[in-house]
Amino acid sequence: MSLFSKNKDFKVRGLVLKLINMNCPALRTQIKDTRIDNRVNLAVVVIVIPIKDGQVQISDAFTTVTKDFSSTGLAIVMDGPLGLDQVILGFRMSGEMAFVRAEAKHLNPIGGEYFQLGFRMLEVVSAGDYPGLESVTI
Repeated sequence: MSLFSKNKDFKVRGLVLKLINMNCPALRTQIKDTRIDNRVNLAVVVIVIPIKDGQVQISDAFTTVTKDFSSTGLAIVMDGPLGLDQVILGFRMSGEMAFVRAEAKHLNPIGGEYFQLGFRMLEVVSAGDYPGLESVTI
């Protein structure tokens, strides 16, 4: 039976359609937004390494997933409201780690005790730019 075929539980079908419509990237172009760049829904694993006083805090690093990307920013999903100002974001690409220094721009609840933390990506950095980054992997 197709997801969109008639069935006895219209409430379930209505809820699923509403959820899809609220999160469909094709519908976002109809919503007024102050963002300069368009967003692309993309969930990839990322390691988030806080920076404090110019030093990476490897012991405070955590792994999560992204929610969406633009050419200059991204949002991650977190299970609590962490106060992060500057971070290094690490991505596994072609078997190697790629790192980007980023600054937090917004923190919004998304429900169920989960939060979306948006970052503006500032610059690509190499593992040698910050002591301890060479050992980071996901």
